[in-house]
Amino acid sequence: MSTTPADQKPWPTELRLRKDRRALEVTFESGERFVLPAEILRVRSPSAEVQGHSPAERKLVAGKRAVEILEIQPTGNYAVRLVFDDMHDSGIFSWDYLLDCGRNLAAWEADYAAEIAAAGLSRDPPARRG
Repeated sequence: MSTTPADQKPWPTELRLRKDRRALEVTFESGERFVLPAEILRVRSPSAEVQGHSPAERKLVAGKRAVEILEIQPTGNYAVRLVFDDMHDSGIFSWDYLLDCGRNLAAWEADYAAEIAAAGLSRDPPARRG
């Protein structure tokens, strides 16, 4: 696996939303390619709404297993803003953040599953009442 030198910022060569809108495919000029699930991007959004202003303020977001990405909006030349179908749109996903997510995806998914279980919550959306 090639890595990005410390003095060189990661640069994506391709961002592609999967047809089902449930994953973002990101390829970096280093050759690294990741498929990032919409659920993880949503529940780990870098927004203040999710992350708070300190680790103690971070919110655990449940019920997003079926979340979809509706839109990818460029933000300068360093990031994208993702718009999710639950209307969350305040996260700015930098290239560094997407690279970190890809490289650590298994750990992020395991940590999230453990947090959800410990809180007695579900990754599934609440059932609709008819």
